[in-house]
Amino acid sequence: MKNYSVILIIIILASCSSARKQRDQQDNYISSEKLKQDVDFAYYKLKQMHPQLYQYISQKDLDHKIDSLKQTLDKPLTPTQFYFRLQPIITSIRQGHLSLQSPNELSKEDILKIKKRLFTRFRYRIQDNHLYIVENKDSLHNIKPGTELISINDIPVSLYIEKYKKLISSDGFNTTFQPYYLKDMFFHFYTLENGILNSAKIETSYNDQKQTFILHREEEPILCGEKKKTMPSTSNNSFNRSFKFLDENNSTAYLKIKKFSHSASDKFYKNTFAEIKDAKTSNLIIDIRNNYGGSLEEINELYSYIATQPFVLIKPSQLNSSLTPLKTNYFKKSSALEYAVKGVTYPTYVFLKALNTYKGKDGKSYYKIKADHVTQPNKDAFQGKVFVLVNGGSFSSSSIFSSKLKYDRRATLVGEETGGANDGSVAGFYSYQVLPNSRLTLPIGLLLVNPNIILSNTQKGVIPNIVIPQTLQDIIEKKDVQLDWIKSEIEKEKENLK
Repeated sequence: MKNYSVILIIIILASCSSARKQRDQQDNYISSEKLKQDVDFAYYKLKQMHPQLYQYISQKDLDHKIDSLKQTLDKPLTPTQFYFRLQPIITSIRQGHLSLQSPNELSKEDILKIKKRLFTRFRYRIQDNHLYIVENKDSLHNIKPGTELISINDIPVSLYIEKYKKLISSDGFNTTFQPYYLKDMFFHFYTLENGILNSAKIETSYNDQKQTFILHREEEPILCGEKKKTMPSTSNNSFNRSFKFLDENNSTAYLKIKKFSHSASDKFYKNTFAEIKDAKTSNLIIDIRNNYGGSLEEINELYSYIATQPFVLIKPSQLNSSLTPLKTNYFKKSSALEYAVKGVTYPTYVFLKALNTYKGKDGKSYYKIKADHVTQPNKDAFQGKVFVLVNGGSFSSSSIFSSKLKYDRRATLVGEETGGANDGSVAGFYSYQVLPNSRLTLPIGLLLVNPNIILSNTQKGVIPNIVIPQTLQDIIEKKDVQLDWIKSEIEKEKENLK
């Protein structure tokens, strides 16, 4: 017991020392030689663990980019400055899940400042190299939806967009993901580069008329105890998922899924599809627009509620080697007590990882996942017509779900090319590699996950059966042209039946 107490004290002191060291390094400059070491370390780990590193870029081209970057590292940089140099090389690999984690050491004062919103008082859309305000809930300065944000503190927004686009990975040569994700990340990158500002001068343009405003942070922060607004819905609905009927006779059901979190999904789908079955609904609309993905287990479960026959959702998931499942940072972000508990359970963890790893007939290593086995349709599985709404924000498992549905001809996809690849991506579980000098974290996906289809090799997203882009004007006028098309088709079908 004495030895155990000593070990706990050492762990606590080490973790405190590590946290202080990381905070200090955010302000300190790192020598060019140490930065080059970090580049080599990152590339070595990628080659060691990523199962499809050269899918969208040749080894020759990536080697050249790595060497070119190292030649430009000729002076000391802070971790943040280094992030802006290394991340564009990582994104050039074109693996959407592969991205450096940006430095994020915030003080309590910084966190309080962020709660007092500045730029996030508006909702935005990026189109080409333009940033538009599409919603102004507070009617701040009476800025109208459709107003373009031209500059921030006299620096053109277009320059920031060009720079920040290089920080965003998409799967392959996808054409739609970047604008959706960049609108969500633009001011994160801006704050990372410029610090947390209390005010900012913005120049805008509306109907060719330019105006200048000074934005200030909100005077009152969002209180921790403040009640969140809840959407009007049935008791079965949650933040991630909602369900309603679109007509009085319940012939069309609408299911919106913001994220495949797998949290409480069993109960939600059980109740929802039981209600749909009782209502004898003939049309189902599943909306996964702006759904960045999540749990494979949840999409396998959802598929079982619309499948008409037994199915296998994904192909066997390939690993770079049989050892990579053991490199998932089991002790990552553990407190002293958690570290001690995990130390006891580690042998079981290793055993289970080894048990699920196997060699295929092709000699490659694979990892067992429930979704690569045959799944039976649920007893309450929907038998009617299915429509699925997708756009550039439909990423990762949302794309796998869409790709499988389209291949099986079980649904009509409506909207835009999905943000994730038609043929799958590298994700699953991750190994979080910390670069030794800058202390930047590089999460590396370890599993190649392909939908169980004949792969298209298009190197792009899932192309909908019916392509309907949503324009800036549609958003300003709050017109859902994609959903409206589906409603129109359903009405035509009803008329034909009459």
